[in-house]
Amino acid sequence: MHVIHDPSRAAFDGGGARPVRIYEWRAPAAEAPLVVLSHGTGGGAPGLAWWAQALCTAGFDVVALDHHGNSYLDDYVPEAFVWWWDRALDVTFVLDHVTARGPAGVGGFSIGGYTAAAVCGVRVRADRFEALMTGALSVGAAPEYPGLADELQERYDHRTRAAWAEPAAADLRDPRVSAAFLLCPAAGPLLDEASLAAVEVPVAVRWTAADRMAPPGENGVRYAALIPGAEGGTVGSTESGHYGFVLPEHDDPQAKADVAEQSVDFFRRTLMRHVP
Repeated sequence: MHVIHDPSRAAFDGGGARPVRIYEWRAPAAEAPLVVLSHGTGGGAPGLAWWAQALCTAGFDVVALDHHGNSYLDDYVPEAFVWWWDRALDVTFVLDHVTARGPAGVGGFSIGGYTAAAVCGVRVRADRFEALMTGALSVGAAPEYPGLADELQERYDHRTRAAWAEPAAADLRDPRVSAAFLLCPAAGPLLDEASLAAVEVPVAVRWTAADRMAPPGENGVRYAALIPGAEGGTVGSTESGHYGFVLPEHDDPQAKADVAEQSVDFFRRTLMRHVP
């Protein structure tokens, strides 16, 4: 584990450049493809170590990152819970500074699934994001930060929060990303349908049947239905929920095993075919 610093963005505490903590798993092959993993809201890279290890064992280099201010490994920062564009910029910054020995893909869980989609060109709609920021639209409170909306309203006026819609709706595509695996992706109701239809790289989407945090009907199923050629499907059992991938008290070995097997197969077909 080590920290790289992005001088183009400030740390949320104002103490210098934006820190991005990364964890690396390196495969033996000289031209191993690279997969970057993005955690969910309030999570952290260590929670996805099981996924990284499975990919590395299968021959992939893996880099998982902690999103500054949105990880339990740091102090939570309210802005980091809604400035979703920063997550995609984190992935791009990692690709700028980590040696990719082969083609690159991205995997992500929950809002990390959206992050993976964003670097493939998926955008949120500015009007929907503005409605979310100004209270006209609700998608439910984040259990990791139950007072988030109130705190943002105390810190920022209506106009400032509404203005965040512009960077949120920007095209964050990174042309170096050749494939993406979205696990229980979130933010589905806010997405721009045309941007989903314009994705040009292979995408796989997986969800769980009993996910109440990112209900598949308005999230994973929507991504899979609107992205051309996307491979969608359910993992785990009929009782598998959202947190079985990341919280020990909800550990779901079957769902994890399904994701490990299916993501390895997907990235082998989409990334390793580019390796001589």
